[in-house]
Amino acid sequence: MARYKVIDTSPRFLAVDLEKQLLPGTFEHALNYLVDHELDLRRFDARYRNDFTGASAYAPALLLKVVLFAYSRGIVSSREIERACREQVTFIALSGDCAPHFTTFADFVSTLGAEIVPLFKEVLLICDRQGLIGREMFAIDGVKLPSNASKGKSGTRADFQRQAEKLEQAAQQMLARHRDNDARPIEPDLTAKAAQRIERLQHGAAQLRRWLKKHPEDRKGAKGKVIKSNRTDNDSAKMATSKGVIQGYTGVAAVDDRHQIIIEAQAHGTGSEQALLMPVVAAATPVCTLDTLITADAGYHSEANLKALAETHRPALIADSQMRQRDERFKDQATHKAQPDPLYDKAHPKKTAGHYRPKDFDYDPHAGICICPAGKKLYQNGANCHHNGQVGTKFQGALRDCLPCTLREKCLRKPETTKTRQVMFFRGKADKTAVNYSEIMRRAIDSERGRQLYGKRFATVEPVFGNIRHNKGLDRFTLRGQTKVDTQWKLFCLVHNIEKLAHHGYAQ
Repeated sequence: MARYKVIDTSPRFLAVDLEKQLLPGTFEHALNYLVDHELDLRRFDARYRNDFTGASAYAPALLLKVVLFAYSRGIVSSREIERACREQVTFIALSGDCAPHFTTFADFVSTLGAEIVPLFKEVLLICDRQGLIGREMFAIDGVKLPSNASKGKSGTRADFQRQAEKLEQAAQQMLARHRDNDARPIEPDLTAKAAQRIERLQHGAAQLRRWLKKHPEDRKGAKGKVIKSNRTDNDSAKMATSKGVIQGYTGVAAVDDRHQIIIEAQAHGTGSEQALLMPVVAAATPVCTLDTLITADAGYHSEANLKALAETHRPALIADSQMRQRDERFKDQATHKAQPDPLYDKAHPKKTAGHYRPKDFDYDPHAGICICPAGKKLYQNGANCHHNGQVGTKFQGALRDCLPCTLREKCLRKPETTKTRQVMFFRGKADKTAVNYSEIMRRAIDSERGRQLYGKRFATVEPVFGNIRHNKGLDRFTLRGQTKVDTQWKLFCLVHNIEKLAHHGYAQ
């Protein structure tokens, strides 16, 4: 019978040259060279006060290498990073056979807010030196990701006040029943369970009271409107996505079109993309030239943003919500959407008469309030809307009011397809001398040159989010607070840029 050598796949002691484990052309080799020879890490020295007393600290270069390499492999947990430093040879090579405690990694990442911006800029300068930044077009877009916060703990101060009162009332009722049962025999275990429930209710109510005392005012949005707070992470926000409502942050990135280098990265606790455009443009301005084109999708389109871009003489192409309907290239897009039920009634719907007109709505122009015939309040979604040379105020019903409404047949022309009612109240002719920045942008983006340039936006920015979310495994933010989440988002974007450097022959 043939005999074979025994292959031990898990030897415990090996004579390994750690430096040779970092092969040229790989991400880890580029990362190791970048941190050791290019980045200025002296700013980290201010963290330590152990010149003459105290234990020696782990070098920031070591921690930065390990964290960035872990993020490139989709490892975010500090405990997993510590385990990798003990078990995986590439991590062992980057850390010099050290295995810092997971709390060291957690503290390093969570306190990296002041140093991450200079590091990001230094890597950006190296990308520019390698010829990876073209400065012809920057594509801006964002991705909404869940955060380390409970969606169930969101609400206004009034909501939390009601919750506290309900918990206190329930605790009082249980205490009263508990006192009544004291006079008669009862099983000891049931008494203990009741006491535990009362304690939990009182503890929850006390938590709410402490939060209300610490936050005496409601959280306000960009326009001064009251928005929901969150007791777990008050910087996060509820956001509507294609997969439902999440509690999280929006990670925004400005991407150069030459080699998809991320020029600017920011994370904000808001789902309003319109409010995020100008901060990103302002942060990316030092990298721009006078001819750098800014592109963004319809989520960033607003008259105020277009006016700000025009006043700063910044070339831009910002799509509006009707752009695809005007573009003949998308005329067949309906054929690629989900088809209706084949058993639906294909007969042409009969025309109905007697629909509610704007005069049937109760509109107060001074208070800006509109009440529909069903007695529901509509919300204003346009104060200066232009239509056929007229200017007016537009209102729209809420889904929660319109969908179950019994007056849909009289209110909507197509109640089977239209979800909510819209109504507009005209104030007169529009001022033809006033500059309509939306119309100017519409003409620019509908031109042949505009469509050609804007068509590059999707292929520039979307692959970046695909790389970060799918390849790097960023499906949620694990930290809390806007500063820490912004740091984590910049770290992942930093990994993307270093990966681009490695793919283009850096440090070989």
